[in-house]
Amino acid sequence: QVQLVESGGGLVQAGGSLRLSCAASGRTFGSYAMGWFRQAPGKERELVAAISWRGGATSYMKGRFIISRDNAKNTVYLQMISLQPEDTAVYYCAASRAQYSTRDEDYVYWGQGTQVTVSS
Repeated sequence: QVQLVESGGGLVQAGGSLRLSCAASGRTFGSYAMGWFRQAPGKERELVAAISWRGGATSYMKGRFIISRDNAKNTVYLQMISLQPEDTAVYYCAASRAQYSTRDEDYVYWGQGTQVTVSS
């Protein structure tokens, strides 16, 4: 079982950067693939980035975002660069028992989300 808590969201000017953090509980964190997703009002949830158990495989589906993890600290990060207003959304951290996945249906543990707002 994994509990996830996101932090690091907030208001940022267009062109700026933010780093989101996701703190995970549990002794089996290193056995989970991790992903970041986002959802804006009226839109479907979409994958932002995913990372395998030990970080050997990664996907950056939205280009300007970099995912990383530190299993010793039970933490996964999302570095967001050159943010634009269209990046405004609630960002969610999620965990999957798969070794690696880019499908949201494979993720079974979800954080509460953190709001990212980008001003023009």
